[in-house]
Amino acid sequence: MRSPASPRPRRLGVNGRWRASLCAALIQGSPYAAAHSASDAYLNLSIRESAHGAPVIEGQWDIALRDLAFVLDLDADGDGRLTWGEVRRRWTEIETYAYRQLHFDAGPGNACSVEPRRQSIDDHADGAYAALFFEVQCAHAPQRLNLDYRLFFAVDPSHRGIFTLQSGRDTTTAVLSPQNASLHLAL
Repeated sequence: MRSPASPRPRRLGVNGRWRASLCAALIQGSPYAAAHSASDAYLNLSIRESAHGAPVIEGQWDIALRDLAFVLDLDADGDGRLTWGEVRRRWTEIETYAYRQLHFDAGPGNACSVEPRRQSIDDHADGAYAALFFEVQCAHAPQRLNLDYRLFFAVDPSHRGIFTLQSGRDTTTAVLSPQNASLHLAL
């Protein structure tokens, strides 16, 4: 039962229902009404021992295709949708752009490089991501690892990198941002 102070429900006539339907259709079709996902990427490193006992650092970096499309103009036909063919033709550019934004070193005299292994597409709740798989190779077995992450910061300071390092039973996590772009990790 309604209290006397509550507003009386309003009934829409035929014209009112038509106007409400039209407004809903226009709002749903508007590019400004779509939910906006924050710019993010997921950088996961794992450390395992090689057959020789040296640490092997493997990575998977998932980067939203919508963010890459903005920076690299991946939509070749301009229809507002990315196809597998459009992405596949630009993999080299995607990798080149991404890996320029990610650097590792293990201290003085122990330079490290990122060695791409493969790539694929990974689905996340908010869309498709380019999944870049790589190894970090250092001149000598590292005791620590310095990470410098700069993906999209120059064009979108709200971008965040969600970082996870798995080493045995230990897990380290961090959120990378323009104010927190470098990490010093003990291995």
